[in-house]
Amino acid sequence: MTDPELLQRQAAARKDTDRKLIAKLKKKNPREVDRLMHTAHAEVFACTDCLQCANCCRTTGPLFTDRDMERIAKHLRMKVVDFIATYLRVDEDGDHVLQQVPCAFLGDDNMCSIYDVRPKACREYPHTDREKQHQLLTLTLRNVAVCPAVADVLDRVAERI
Repeated sequence: MTDPELLQRQAAARKDTDRKLIAKLKKKNPREVDRLMHTAHAEVFACTDCLQCANCCRTTGPLFTDRDMERIAKHLRMKVVDFIATYLRVDEDGDHVLQQVPCAFLGDDNMCSIYDVRPKACREYPHTDREKQHQLLTLTLRNVAVCPAVADVLDRVAERI
């Protein structure tokens, strides 16, 4: 299991280097940024077992869209309003988020009990394979402190530019 405090310290130690990399990427053609990030993502996640870490599920929570809430509530055989009352709260931005972390759906074995119907934000995390990476670079920089694979993705990108 990954130590969240260790990840925070490692992210802080590499912050200047990562910021410089992000600044270089922002100057590149967006298609080139996508290519670099997607290639690195594929390489890193080909040999990454997220079940060994699950830090994202233990320390952060996703936003839940209306579709997420409907799909998960149906899966749990709950009314949407009951699902919201049991698991979610509205944050300062007006978004539905988990009441608390770690995620209530995370098992002791780091398995997600709602994996097949998990929120879109969980399916897409850590977002390093999404299109329009140039718009997500600040988020990617923040995710280094949560997901060790993101640091590996950035290291591989840095080797190529």
